[in-house]
Amino acid sequence: MARNIGPTCRLCRRCGDKLMLKGDRCFTPKCAVDRRPGSPGKAQGKGNRRRMSDRGTQLREKQKARYTYEVMEKQFRRFFSIAEKQTGNTSNTMLIMLERRLDNVVYRLGFADSRSQARQLVTHGHITLSGHMTNVPSALVKSGDTIGWKPSSAKSEYYKLMMERIESKMMPNWLGLDKQNMVGQVISLPAPADVDVKFSGKAIVEYYSR
Repeated sequence: MARNIGPTCRLCRRCGDKLMLKGDRCFTPKCAVDRRPGSPGKAQGKGNRRRMSDRGTQLREKQKARYTYEVMEKQFRRFFSIAEKQTGNTSNTMLIMLERRLDNVVYRLGFADSRSQARQLVTHGHITLSGHMTNVPSALVKSGDTIGWKPSSAKSEYYKLMMERIESKMMPNWLGLDKQNMVGQVISLPAPADVDVKFSGKAIVEYYSR
């Protein structure tokens, strides 16, 4: 299974924005974007003075989306191809599909501090989808699905730690959570207005449409 294994914080610095790839660390003084603003490989305070082209801007927005949801280029392009064939706004359709990924839902429910951590929980078999164990992070949830924990995983120290932290976690309106039993439910499919993202879906469509 392909995944990015390079330094995570360099991705945020390259995009010039916090993509929340390190969870709570992004809110602390340790955040690399705050400590070392500017693209990797450039002296601090010396940015690229050349104006970025439209194509470069579109590429950066596409990379922001990829890094945010932690998907590789081939898989991201497949999401776009599927969204392009459906009726309605292509960028909104693609965004909703990305939000429906199981690893993203696990993250949104507060079961993990970052999407990479959520992905690891799923691939290691700790998460159940509608009562069935699955290790596929890219599985798309649907309305009415429940997301829970494997019985043996519910006895782990990590599970107990998440139970303590879950009270302070915020989640979108399209998800519900039984905090006592740590079981989440997909109340409805997400709407574009429910998703807080830091990239332009329109720029991504323009990038792939050329």
